[in-house]
Amino acid sequence: MSRRPRRLAVIALSVMSACTPMPQDAPPSRASIMSESLPPMRSFAGAAAQPPSRSNTDMAQDFLDLAFQMESGRAVPVMTRFETPISVRETGMIPGSLVPDLRALLTRLNNEAGIDIYLTGAPDANITVEAIPRADLQRAVPRAACFVVPRISSWEEFKEVRRTPQVDWTTLTRRDRATIFVPADVAPQEIRDCLHEELAQALGPLNDLYRLPDSVFNDDNIHAVLTGFDKLVLRAYYSPELRNGMTRGEAAVRLPALLARLNPAGQRPGGGPVNDTSRDWIEAMELALSGGPAPARRRQAAEQAINLTRAFGWSGTRRGFAHYVYGRLQVSNDSSLALAAFTEAARTYRASPETRLHEAHVAVQLAAFALSAGDVGQTLALVDAAIPIAGGYENATLLASLLMFKAEALDLAGQRDAAAAVRLDSLGWARYGFGSEFEVRARLRDIAALSPRNQG
Repeated sequence: MSRRPRRLAVIALSVMSACTPMPQDAPPSRASIMSESLPPMRSFAGAAAQPPSRSNTDMAQDFLDLAFQMESGRAVPVMTRFETPISVRETGMIPGSLVPDLRALLTRLNNEAGIDIYLTGAPDANITVEAIPRADLQRAVPRAACFVVPRISSWEEFKEVRRTPQVDWTTLTRRDRATIFVPADVAPQEIRDCLHEELAQALGPLNDLYRLPDSVFNDDNIHAVLTGFDKLVLRAYYSPELRNGMTRGEAAVRLPALLARLNPAGQRPGGGPVNDTSRDWIEAMELALSGGPAPARRRQAAEQAINLTRAFGWSGTRRGFAHYVYGRLQVSNDSSLALAAFTEAARTYRASPETRLHEAHVAVQLAAFALSAGDVGQTLALVDAAIPIAGGYENATLLASLLMFKAEALDLAGQRDAAAAVRLDSLGWARYGFGSEFEVRARLRDIAALSPRNQG
């Protein structure tokens, strides 16, 4: 069983894609927006993802580590995949956004990953997407927001066989059936994110690697939709050079020529041997991100992860993420430590173009500090740099939050009309990112409360 971990309680990431402001004679004030109906929900057009920037040598190592190991560290003895064409059906308590987002994802898999996959109404589909109440899902798997299971076609079937070898991915020799379980009663973006990650794992690799800066196959959950790296992995996974039953060694022999054919731009020297992520670091991060232990214990675990990144000499995603999580855990405990951690996370992420989305996530946290201090210039500088990145990576939650921060900063600067227009612009994205009007208005209030003009 593969599963998408529950997301950190962070203000997510997203970009402004072709935003068209609502026509109006006079922009409404924040007060009127809070009392009136919200504008229609917006969604992204779905531009093609940029190809990965790593060499094919590094790409081959990542492919092997993803395809021949489970998240738990267990080895996957042989490669398994579906025989194409692959049929997908949806069932259960289907929310309105699910089918359009699923259709868009299948189109992208066809066009960008070269996988022959289509939507069907037939009950014997290869892959079933079943939407169920979040409470039911989390009673079964408390730490998962969504998950995928092999060899079954329904929730009822899953409940019968969940503790048996039937749902053990490592016992497969080929893939014939799988079911993705998603929550039916959450924000559209959360459902879409589940579709992207779980369908990718239903089709291909079952592992996640914290070292990957540009992939949904990473438990940091920074990327909301499939990336160019992910599309290349899946294209390679379904190439004629690879097959069901192939061992890691057999795949390793085929990959160099295969990747040279699929990704000629990657034919250059690699970055050297990969320093794999230690189980100690993974366990420390899992503890820091879990909801059970006392806050002090979680902060201690995040600090341990930071110390391990230093000991191993890691930079990039693992170092930045450890600081980011530590900052989140210190916000309500020691604001100076939180700010220092966010500043270090941003500095780490800024070192590579592959982690600019990660830096945009941190920008939300830094903008909260800047707005609280009444620093209009710094707030605007942070969010203006992050807004196009958030939109480009199709994260409406992040995009809406950044726009809300911008609106508050403009209000603080006395630019009332501009602030009202930006705030209104944020709401259509917030409908997609946060879901209900209650959640959207709660986020507006939370961000507004940070401004000095709204503090007692």
